[in-house]
Formats: sequence, C-alpha cells, structure tokens
Amino acid sequence: MKKLLCTLFASLAMTSAMAWPDKPVTLIVPFPPGGSTDLIARTLLPKLQEKLGGTFIVDNKAGATGTIGAGIATHAAPDGHTLFVSSLGPFVIAPHLLAKVPYDALKDFDYITVAVQAPNVLVVPAKSPHKSMADVIAYEKANPGKMSFASSGNGSSDHLTAELFWLQTGTSGIHVPYKGGGPVMTDLLGSQVDSSFMNINTAMPQILAGKLRALAITSAKRSPLLPNVQTMEEAGIKEANVQSWQAIAAPRGLPLEIKTKLHAAIVAGLNDPQVKAKLLDLGFEIVANTPEQFTAFQAAEFARWKKLIETRKISAD
Repeated sequence: MKKLLCTLFASLAMTSAMAWPDKPVTLIVPFPPGGSTDLIARTLLPKLQEKLGGTFIVDNKAGATGTIGAGIATHAAPDGHTLFVSSLGPFVIAPHLLAKVPYDALKDFDYITVAVQAPNVLVVPAKSPHKSMADVIAYEKANPGKMSFASSGNGSSDHLTAELFWLQTGTSGIHVPYKGGGPVMTDLLGSQVDSSFMNINTAMPQILAGKLRALAITSAKRSPLLPNVQTMEEAGIKEANVQSWQAIAAPRGLPLEIKTKLHAAIVAGLNDPQVKAKLLDLGFEIVANTPEQFTAFQAAEFARWKKLIETRKISAD
C-alpha cells in the first residue's frame, strides 16, 4: 500500500509539472517599481510568457530591505506559480543586518539562476577636487572621517562597498544613508555629499552628461561603458570587487521538471538579441548560471557579507 501511494503521489507531481503553468505565475519583486530589480523582472516577463505559455505577472512587495517580499515568496506553494526576483540584499545581506527575518536565506529557496550583475562605480560631483582614486585615498588618510560617502541605505551594496574600501585601505569616511537612490543622486549632483559607490546603471546617465566624475569601478575588469576608468585593483585596492546582482529563485521544493523548464526559458530570454543588447547598454553583464552554480555562489556571498558586516559592526539602524 505504501509503495502504491508513493507511486501515485509521484505520478500526480509529474502530471502537475507537465501541465505547468496552469494558472498565473507571480514574480514577486521585493522593492518598489522602477528600480533595477523591477526592470529585470519586467524585461523577462514577456519572454517567459512567450516560451512557457500562460500568464506571468509582477507583484511588488516592498519593505524591510526586501525581506517582506522574500518571506511571502518562501511561504508560497513550491509549485512554480510563485517566483522571487531580487537583488543580493534579501539573499545575502539583510539576514545579517536584521535581528529577525521571516525566512532562512540558505534553506528556504530553490535557486534558479543569477540573471545579471553590475559593478559599482565611485563617483564624485564634476566640481569635486578629487580627480582620481589616488586623490581620494590621500585625502582620507590626511583627513580621516571627513569625506562623506552617500548610499541608498544602511546595508545596501553601495554602503557595503564603502565599508570594504575603508577596510582595505585603512581609511575612514562618513557614511550618509538615504532612503533610496533618488535622493542620493539629488544631493550628489548638488554637492551636498562628496561621493558615492553608485551602481553603474544609475550613475551612467550623469557620468555621460558630465555632471558626475567616475574614479574607479568595482569589477575585476574595466567596463566597456567606462573604458578609461580604472578598477579598484588597478588603484591598488585588493579584494574590493563588488557586483550588485539580480537573481531568480523559488520556494524550496520546486519540482525538478519545472525548475529545468524555468531555467531554460530565463536563460533564453536573457540571451535574446534585443534583451541582451538592452541590458548590456544599461551596464548589466549577463550571468545566466546554473542552479548549482547559483547555490554555490549564494553560499559564498552569504559568508563574505556576513564577515564584513560583523567586522565593521554594521547594523540596519
């Protein structure tokens, strides 16, 4: 009887996977509309509908540095009808910043793929006296704790990049957290703050307009969008490569057949000539790795940011 029941349940699961999607698929984005993560979800959405059939919708569940949306996603049925599209924050940063989050970032997800990544770039206002990373380091060493670095919030990628920079150079500055990237840009352009390790996607328009000066980029190689801007390593700062990334996951327990179909459709969508060209122009690098590679990457990133947050005693307050 037990063997018969197991066979029956396996058969039902296979039939369900073959019929998927048989109702709308929700892509939960844990941030407001208009940001980089929302852009990735909405760019992929029509490609997923085209390749998989059915209806796909984006549902923005913002709040608590992305952990509200992550909690909703991980508590949904693992049947392929709820997906989680997020930046690295809820996956590898927020669990170390907040006293309690409504999910286990290492156990409650089935990791599908890291879709894209993009480096941060240290920018200063065009009128800034700092013309290079060497200028910044020299100034910080001569004037510890005086140069301000704006970020989109405590524990954000831009904040942690600044903390990593200070740690690796033995310098210190003033962290000025904002509620989002918009106010950072406004005050940076108005020279109310001195600098920011801003995501390249956000910074590029103002760099091209000549309103911001790019001093260094946090990728291992120079960006084709900013070929004259040195990397942090070229500036003599080791182990300071930082990529902001967006990835797709599902509640733990996703049937293998659905995961395989989803992964193939996402990778094909990302590599669609028009989609790929659009993302590259915005400064994104296509990653599209395997579920196994994403799982290993998640664990490594989780440990990396945990160590930095604990070393620098960073909190969400």
